[in-house]
Amino acid sequence: MTLEILTPDKTVYEGEATSVTLPGTLGSFEILNHHAPIISTLQDGKVVVRGGSAGKEDIYLIKGGVVEASNNKVIILAEGIQHK
Repeated sequence: MTLEILTPDKTVYEGEATSVTLPGTLGSFEILNHHAPIISTLQDGKVVVRGGSAGKEDIYLIKGGVVEASNNKVIILAEGIQHK
C-alpha cells in the first residue's frame, strides 16, 4: 500500500508500507494492505510503519491528527511529529 505522513509544514514520509500501527482515540489499531476504507482521529502516540522499500520498521511520535485509508492508500495528517 502507499503511505503518506504529512504535517502542516512538510511531508514526513511518502512511500510503500506493508502495515501501519496507529494510536486511535479509541485505542491502537493497524492498517494492512487492502484494508477497508476508514477515517479515524488519532491521539498523541506512536506510529509504527513496517515494510517499505527496505523492509524495515520506522517509528514516529505524533501529536494528534487524522488518518484516511482508501483504495490501498493511507494518508496520515499529524499536527506534529518526531522521528524516533
